[in-house]
Amino acid sequence: MEIKNESHNKLVQQITHCFPLYFICIHCNYHLHKQCAEAPLSLPNHPLHPQHSDVGFFLRERPRSFDWKCLDELPTKIDHLTHRLHPLILNRGDSDGLCNLCQKQHSGPFYGCSLCQFKINVECAWPRSIVEDKSRHQHPFSMLWRQGSFICDACDTEGNYISYICLKCCIIVHKKCTSLPRIIKFSRHDHCIFHKYFLQTQYLTRQDCMICFNEVKLDRGNYSCGKPGCNYVVHVNCVLEDDELYKVIEEEKQCEELYEKSMQSSIIRFIEMNEARKATTIQHFSHQHCLVLADKMEEEIDRKCDECMLSISTLFYYCLECPFFLHKTCAELPRIKQHWFRQGNAILLFKGFLECNFCDQRCSGFFYYIGGWEMCLRCAKVADIMKCEGHQHFLFIDFKYREKCNGCGKRCSNGAFRCGKCRFALDFGCLTLPHSTLHKIDEHKLKLTYDDDKEQIYCDICERQRDPSLWYYSCSICDTSAHPECVLRQFPFVNDGVTFPSYYHNHHHDLKFFRKVEGYLECFHCGKLCQEEILKCEESTCDNIIHCECSD
Repeated sequence: MEIKNESHNKLVQQITHCFPLYFICIHCNYHLHKQCAEAPLSLPNHPLHPQHSDVGFFLRERPRSFDWKCLDELPTKIDHLTHRLHPLILNRGDSDGLCNLCQKQHSGPFYGCSLCQFKINVECAWPRSIVEDKSRHQHPFSMLWRQGSFICDACDTEGNYISYICLKCCIIVHKKCTSLPRIIKFSRHDHCIFHKYFLQTQYLTRQDCMICFNEVKLDRGNYSCGKPGCNYVVHVNCVLEDDELYKVIEEEKQCEELYEKSMQSSIIRFIEMNEARKATTIQHFSHQHCLVLADKMEEEIDRKCDECMLSISTLFYYCLECPFFLHKTCAELPRIKQHWFRQGNAILLFKGFLECNFCDQRCSGFFYYIGGWEMCLRCAKVADIMKCEGHQHFLFIDFKYREKCNGCGKRCSNGAFRCGKCRFALDFGCLTLPHSTLHKIDEHKLKLTYDDDKEQIYCDICERQRDPSLWYYSCSICDTSAHPECVLRQFPFVNDGVTFPSYYHNHHHDLKFFRKVEGYLECFHCGKLCQEEILKCEESTCDNIIHCECSD
């Protein structure tokens, strides 16, 4: 902030309630009276309000409004360089409208021309003539009124009427682009990215934005990675659209410090290493015993990883003292990391039962807690830009997408990964389906299948017709095909013995989940035999048992 006196500008002074001294932000049109800026944050009491003197008074920001006395001192009619055909008339109403200069919605008084439907915010009527902030740009910007449009050199989008130019760099920008941050840490990229007015490269002839997948003009402003060999480039407006996804970095030396602090390993100690310097015995934060590396299960059963709840078919760690298994890749997941979904750290935690906020699957095991959101490990492993076996192009995350998913046909309620080249999109649930799984209907593993099959249009489990354009599980040897929900059932990612929350049932005791049950007891609700996915009361005096679907 800098202090200015009465000689600065009488009209701007009127806008800021006519006090001789005030503070003004060097980046935007934010003003504070000197006495308002120095006001205490709280008052113990006030003689005009004695009934709540024990509570006190606290300073709060009120919606921006104009003092009527000051408003009366503004000229009722002005000639403005941005609209030379007619004078602009002061409208004292409190209506909402779009300012033709800053292109922002505003409420309150404005200057306008009713003949041309032209409106400008009162503050935009007298913008600052010089903007200088050396932490953002090394030279001052000077205001230049324009009647025609221009292309901003900082963000490569169109501007009108008010532009700012740097005479030394020969660039022209929007007012808002005079203070673009030089360096930011974007949650969807591991490294810091830097604002450049142009990008010189002898190898790239075209580069697409890694957010919207449209072309980035390399001779215009963009944000790009400063690491050698990393070609990450994004549009300015794409990367700055959501301020929860980036953090402004004031000094370049902070970049490495930020990366180091954001990573914390889940492996507490490496106990034994092999000749290739790979850990064969480890101590993991999630388990009380040591874990040993293996590449094959001794028994022929479908073991699941206790972190992600997917079947184990590759290298894994296991406990010699109890049935605990982790994929090697899951064991190596950081306990604290940065995730592309949000700025701030994602923390690896454990829950017996949770509902993932992204794929909507009920599951047990580990998850990442990210700023109030719970993300299962299957979703956490998905990159924001990725290739999927069911589609030939790259897919990128779009949280605004609300059309149908091409995998299941349902409307995407949590956004989707969509293709920038064709109308293809997948929700988190389909994107994280197991690529293969076992089911009693077939002796072989069923594989997730993406191709249309107009010959096999019936599900071999429920015997109902299925949409051949949607994904399904199949066995090419036996010609089996089935809906994913029929193969995986209701709770494919919940561990045996997990206690279900009380809101899933109306029984007065805790109920535990079991995938299979011996003896085929009758369901207390529907009377049919219980064989798979049941909830069972563990109280010795109670033998309540129900199907999971009967608990809803």
